[in-house]
Amino acid sequence: MTIAHAPDRRGANRTLAVSGLLHALHDGFIDLIYVLLPIWQAEFGLSYSLLAVLRGLYAGSMAALQVPAGRLAERMDGRVILAAGTILAAVGYLLAGLSGGALGLCASLALSGAGSSTQHPVASAAVSRAYGSAARGPIGTYNFTGDLGKAALPALTSLLVTAMPWRHALWLIAALGLIVAATVAVMPKISASKTEKAAPSGEGRGGFRLLCAIGGLDTAARMGFLTFLPFMLQSKGAGLPTIGTAFAAVFIGGAFGKFACGWLGQRVGVLRATLLTEGATVCLIVATMVAPLWLDFALLPLVGIALNGTSSVLYGTVPELAPAGRVEHAFAVFYTFVVGSGAAAPVLYGVLGDIGGWSWGMASAAVTALITLPLAVLLAPRLASR
Repeated sequence: MTIAHAPDRRGANRTLAVSGLLHALHDGFIDLIYVLLPIWQAEFGLSYSLLAVLRGLYAGSMAALQVPAGRLAERMDGRVILAAGTILAAVGYLLAGLSGGALGLCASLALSGAGSSTQHPVASAAVSRAYGSAARGPIGTYNFTGDLGKAALPALTSLLVTAMPWRHALWLIAALGLIVAATVAVMPKISASKTEKAAPSGEGRGGFRLLCAIGGLDTAARMGFLTFLPFMLQSKGAGLPTIGTAFAAVFIGGAFGKFACGWLGQRVGVLRATLLTEGATVCLIVATMVAPLWLDFALLPLVGIALNGTSSVLYGTVPELAPAGRVEHAFAVFYTFVVGSGAAAPVLYGVLGDIGGWSWGMASAAVTALITLPLAVLLAPRLASR
């Protein structure tokens, strides 16, 4: 499938800017829950299992409604869906600030997650359509903005709850969401083009299914590494402050990887970029396992680049392999598959960790990344030739 270049470059840049802002907000909405969990536990006397349910409700409702959101975007202006979803996500946090117990929090977070379900499929497709065949780099930039939100919004929430009651802090966060929703008005109209309905070259030969499989395995490898990283560092004598610094190094590298690898994929192609990032992931995971603690801190930013870099390459390929040219629907299916893999992987790796310790879990993450290499080779013939 070939998506035409947007005739208005300034319009494309506005689409990217607003989509990136929405991505940062919604990804920040997801992760700021971690800041609030200890507060809710202390105020409402919640168990750890119920706290996990609160986090899962947001992610679950978001994942479950991404495909319906993508289908809805095929029938109406995507700007309306993005604005409505962002308002709904903000209202969810507003209601969470009014909640008097666990039931109210559950309903509020499920509502907020439902609003966030609109962002990934609709905004990703909007950026892809705006830049056409040159969309890989901009999609990498869009992907990168999500990591900015994950860093900024939880940090902002932490500052707010030290200066005011947590309920007031959530109301301010909700107000920020409403302000961001208003920025959708400056975007060009988002609508599926009738010329995009022809089936792309790779879809009929299983290209999209292969892409989803690679995306799921890539996410699983990332979750496996992050799950066992603190235990690996602890076995080498690291304390809690050191472990926190290690995660920061990985996340900083990951943000850079998301930004840079989208442009890398556009220049060297999907196959080479995927082989490079996933091959580096395997080698670097093994290296961190055998390296001394001091050397791990030099390797961890590189691990972050490799772990997260593949995602930008894969996201940029979704429009090319979208079944029947349905870009919003394809992004929704792809993101749902990736989110589901990210939720299931830690459980499966945990079983392996119980059997053989952190080294088994970490090695399994490396093997998972290794499996993506032959799948990438199988995917390459299904991509449109440049």
